[in-house]
Parts: sequence; C-alpha cells; structure tokens
Amino acid sequence: MRLVERAPLAIVEYGRDLTIEDWNEAAGRLLGYAREEALGQRMDQLLPVPGDPDAWRRLLGENDAMPRVWAHARKGGDEALFEWSYERLIDERGEVSSVGVFGQRVTEQIEKRLLNKEKERVLHTITQALPSVLWAINRAGVFTLHEGKALDRAGLVQGQHIGKNAFELYAESVEGIDVLRRALAGEPNHSLTQAHGLFWENWQLPIRGEHGEVHGVVGFSLDVTDAKTKELELRNQLELIERQQQVIRDLSTPIIQVWEGVLTLPMVGMVDSARTADVMDVLLDAITRTRARYAILDLTGVEVVDTKTASYLIELVRAIRLLGAEGIVTGIRSNVAQTIVALGLDLADIATFGNLRAALQHCIRGMNKEHAASAPQQR
Repeated sequence: MRLVERAPLAIVEYGRDLTIEDWNEAAGRLLGYAREEALGQRMDQLLPVPGDPDAWRRLLGENDAMPRVWAHARKGGDEALFEWSYERLIDERGEVSSVGVFGQRVTEQIEKRLLNKEKERVLHTITQALPSVLWAINRAGVFTLHEGKALDRAGLVQGQHIGKNAFELYAESVEGIDVLRRALAGEPNHSLTQAHGLFWENWQLPIRGEHGEVHGVVGFSLDVTDAKTKELELRNQLELIERQQQVIRDLSTPIIQVWEGVLTLPMVGMVDSARTADVMDVLLDAITRTRARYAILDLTGVEVVDTKTASYLIELVRAIRLLGAEGIVTGIRSNVAQTIVALGLDLADIATFGNLRAALQHCIRGMNKEHAASAPQQR
C-alpha cells in the first residue's frame, strides 16, 4: 500500500456507481485535489471528460487495454492532458466491482508530439512542392531520411537510400564525399554537385546532441538543372558572340603586309572613336611584331568621321612615329579634309597622299634610299 501511495503515477479506484474509493498522493499532486477531497466524489463530476459524459462509465464494460488521453480541469481551473491506463477489478462472482486507473500528465509530451508532427508536415509540404530532396545521415554515413519531389526526376523512389551508406553510394564523387566528411566533422557547408544526371545545390548541416557532439548530418538538395542548363547555354552564347565580335574586329581592321617593312590598313565605312581605339591597338602591335618601317592608313572607303575621331587618327600617326616607323595617310575625302581643317589640326609633318599607289611609291623610294645609304661605298 505504501508503494501505491508513493508511486509517480496517479492511481485512482472507483466503483460501479463511479464513486472514488482510492486516491493516492500522485493523483492529488497531479490533479490538485487532496485524498480527503476526492474520496466519495464521483469520477464523472470531479474529473469530467469534455464532450463525453459517459467516458468513465464505459471503462466498466470495456477491456481493450488501450490508453485514453483526456483533458481535465485541475483544481484551480487550469486544464491539462492526462493519459489513463486502466484495469477492471473482478469480484468472487466474476463481476466487475471497480476500475483502477493509472494516469500521468502528458500535456507537454502531446504538445511536443504535435509540434513535431507540424514540423514534419511543413517539411513534407516543402519537399513535395519544391524540386528538392531532404535527407539525413548518421555518424556512419547511413541514410536515415530520404524524401522529396526531385527524387522522381532523378529516377529514384521516396526513401530509396534509407539504410544505405552515402560513402558507398557516392564513392565516385570525390568532392561530394569530402563535403560530407567536413559536415560530419562539424562544418556546415554549401556545395554544387552533379549526380543522377542532374545539377544540385546542396546545404549540409551537422546535427548536434545536447553537449554539442555531432551525431549526423541533415541535408537539403535543390535541383537546379534547368537554371544551370540555361546558364551554360547563355555562357556558350556569350562566348560565341565574343568570337563573332573578334572576327568582326579583325575584319574591320584588316592589316595587310604589302611589302616587307610596309603595312597597310584599309578602313571602310563609319569610323568612330571606339573603332579608332581598336585600330590603334591592333596596328601598333602589328608594327612592333613585324618591325615595319611604314604604316599606311588608307581612308579611301571612309565617308564620315567625327571631330573626336579625326583627332585620334592624328594621334595614331604620332604613336606610329614613336615606334620608329612612318605613318602615312591616303585617300582623304573632301568632307573628312574639311573636318580636319575645322579642327585646326596640323598635318604638315604627316605624309599624305591621294591614293594607295602614290603612298606605296613613297615607301619604295624611302626604302631604296635607306638601302643605298647602308650599302658599302666603292673606292
């Protein structure tokens, strides 16, 4: 009897008329009523079950041994959830004389259980709505969770990896294995991987115990295949455009070596500041590479230049001179000449010719003079 009194469970016995015949200390502590207050009271009056006035009476005739979870108003007005197990007591005639019930407060456990279920529903909703996989492994790398909408696209079924070892399944993915090992070592990380023919963006988070020790990893993998494919397509398109632009630049600045030591650059169409800058880079590089003595800018095909471009062309000729070569301008049209005059640019020290033929003759004469000057003198 002393053990019953000191038991941590609420132990209550009531008879066929629902009158309480026994009430231990734990019942008083958990429900708020002292033994003296409870004895002689009816169970359905002292501890009514909301919405079910016959709940306690049914236990006299039922014997399914299933615990009941009921809400009761404790003394003082606050309500709590209790889980009751019961045992029917049989007299010498084989009839039920009373019922013994054993209860414990489960409000916190039920609320925690409901919260966990709600979290599970939220996670399940997310993983089934987004193209993702939620997974977890223990310290040994064995999957304990594996679900998500993206599994279908990967050719897998829900929970397919549970019980299998991640280090064995993905042994060929050196980068992926390294990420898992670091996560198990306590390092949260983010990675991009490729598996099952898809691209994945992954988040791996260590699961820690009460004392901070890591006993697993939870991961969230998002299928980013469509975005990655578009990114690769865009990158390929940009590379193609860059190659095409380079071809266009090469065609727009075709440097021709017409003679050893003589380069010519025929320019056609509209010449603006950006194109002139490209011309300067390409032409100066070609002069340095070929050690040319003359560089001819043929403007025969140029119909219009702006004032800023005309100034650039003069600067280009001067830059050619700094490399030890002579810059020559040919084919200046009347409107281009007017622009140069309007700017007040001085071309007195720049060789200009009406056409390419005249410019080439000038170069040949100049090279012949240099050759004659460098030849040994006969006595």
